[in-house]
Amino acid sequence: MTTEATATIAAPAYSRANPFPGKLLVNRRLSGPESAKDTRHFEIDLSGWGLSFEAGDSLAVYAMNDPQLVDEIIHALGATGDEQVPRPKGQPTTFREALLRDYGITQPTPKFLKAIIERANSSTLLKDLLQPKRKEDLDRYLWGMEVIDFLSEHPSAKFSPQEFVGLLTKLQPRLYSVASSLRAYPEQVHFIVDVVRYESHGRIRKGVASSFLAERANDVPVPVFPSVAKHFHLPENPNTPIIMVGPGTGIAPFRAYLQERKAVGAKGKNWLFFGSQHEHCDFAYGDEFEAFKKEGILTRLDCAWSRDQPQKVYVQHRLMENAAEIWKWLDAGAHFFVCGDARRMAKDVDATLRRIVQEHGGKSVDQANEYVEKLKSEKRYKRDVY
Repeated sequence: MTTEATATIAAPAYSRANPFPGKLLVNRRLSGPESAKDTRHFEIDLSGWGLSFEAGDSLAVYAMNDPQLVDEIIHALGATGDEQVPRPKGQPTTFREALLRDYGITQPTPKFLKAIIERANSSTLLKDLLQPKRKEDLDRYLWGMEVIDFLSEHPSAKFSPQEFVGLLTKLQPRLYSVASSLRAYPEQVHFIVDVVRYESHGRIRKGVASSFLAERANDVPVPVFPSVAKHFHLPENPNTPIIMVGPGTGIAPFRAYLQERKAVGAKGKNWLFFGSQHEHCDFAYGDEFEAFKKEGILTRLDCAWSRDQPQKVYVQHRLMENAAEIWKWLDAGAHFFVCGDARRMAKDVDATLRRIVQEHGGKSVDQANEYVEKLKSEKRYKRDVY
């Protein structure tokens, strides 16, 4: 057998169950010191991974839990951490390893809350809140509460390590939109991430994946695996104009699009709408977008800074100000992309798009809605919202 054949057999097949061990190369803060957000740019080395992704896709990051929180839970349960416990899949492992890598240890599951009620001496409020009709009250009560809070507040509720892991869910990977093109950075993937940190009930809470990347990924592998988003790829024809709406970290795929279009020499026009709180400290990749403008890659850049003037200005306001021109682009076959917050931004942008079509396309409300639905079915209106 040749050495080449041996190497091929030995090479692991990367999968969701066996993600590629990436290496963190860059962890740079994008937001200024005065910003309300800690927005970071990460670059991960993918040398030798043999996998691929397209601009518009996401990568799943398989983060480890915070070791400090793991220690607190082990201590609260009166365990050592060396006990053998089952994993969601595979061979049993130590309690500490399972809490670090296998189980979600922040958000309490309904199973865990019920077990607390059964074993704790004083949990009448919780019992009441778990009634089906009180779901909203329960959600309010649980906001900013984690598993450790219930263990600390109810020391009479005792669990063996094996029982405890049975009350948890599997630790899920976190999907991040890729913020780079493989044509521009063949051996890397870039992310833009808001690091989640807040105080609640006297404790600092941290987002599992964002704090893993920001604080704990320097000396350990960053396991990643691609997640294809076919519905969010660039138009096949490189001459097609595109309008991109991506406030905050929703900018990620559009940085990748611009890199991609530059790399392939695409002739299609590119119009970007970006928004955040303050221009001086929240303009993520601002220098790069200015450079794209100078090179003629970025045809237009319109920004909305919500806190830089007395009245709030968001991306949908900038869209409305440019309504006539947007209608011209759509009428000429442009694709319309939206990435970011689903709850408010994406809804407001959708309503604005329908209004633009109605007012500048000379259509009734029904005709405008029909036109937008047709854009969707023709895959000319694409959304990656979360």
